[in-house]
Amino acid sequence: MCKHILNAQVSIRAPCCKQWFDCVECHVETQSHRLAKSTEMTFACKKCKKAFRKDVADFDESDEYCPYCDNHFVLDAITPKPALRVEGEDPRVDSRMLKDERMKIDPDRSIYNRDRSDRLE
Repeated sequence: MCKHILNAQVSIRAPCCKQWFDCVECHVETQSHRLAKSTEMTFACKKCKKAFRKDVADFDESDEYCPYCDNHFVLDAITPKPALRVEGEDPRVDSRMLKDERMKIDPDRSIYNRDRSDRLE
């Protein structure tokens, strides 16, 4: 599982060390040598688990799909983004962390605190 590209559809076999990586950054992090460049690339589809080769020199739109299962593996990469979130349970399950800020402003606005029998005619 790649931590750099969240939607990686194939693994790529590096021509220099003959090992499988999900992206170039994974190769850089784990290996001490530079990635060798090659026009023929070997891929392994993560959907059907089969390996295939593609020549990058004449790569066209039909080459963006796995030849075995037609999985579209050339996608815009989704990378992880840092985000600040409140740690807690799902508010649909446990809503104790949610506060109604309207009650802090004017507690007299609540219909449950006062007798409103005069308005129910």
